[in-house]
Amino acid sequence: MQRSKIDLWVGLFVLIGAAAILFLALKSANLLSLNFDTSYKVVAKFDNIGGLKPRAAVKSAGVVIGRVENISFDDKSYQANVNLAMESKYVFPKDSSLKILTSGLLGEQYIGIEAGASEKNMAAGDVIKQTQSAVVLENLISQFLYSKAADNSTPALSTSTTTPATGSTDKK
Repeated sequence: MQRSKIDLWVGLFVLIGAAAILFLALKSANLLSLNFDTSYKVVAKFDNIGGLKPRAAVKSAGVVIGRVENISFDDKSYQANVNLAMESKYVFPKDSSLKILTSGLLGEQYIGIEAGASEKNMAAGDVIKQTQSAVVLENLISQFLYSKAADNSTPALSTSTTTPATGSTDKK
């Protein structure tokens, strides 16, 4: 009887440990959200979303105020429609602007919202067109390299100076 009681406790402990590890894995991978608050949905239109993914955070002043629900392509305007679920307790003016930002140099991308000055607030179903697309690191690096290559391809002007004491000419 004593052995089966110990086996029961060990099994229960292992089961709770496995559930805790599963919970932490889902939470750290941003696949689990235990948010029971109500939210309102808005759509943002971006020219380029870079590596933005569904379930990415929507932040204002570093605080998570919503999540990206899904991303679709509008074949009429050739833009990405990003559907956002914003927590109802956070209300922003209609003229607020959105940017796709990156956590650190190579971190995950998220949407940053900057509050506008309008008297009217965003409501469910609003479309936000004041957006700034993601900065794609590859484009930035190639632009830098091409500008450096263009600078090096321009021929340097040859100037000659004569030294008064010796009368010799130095080419630079």
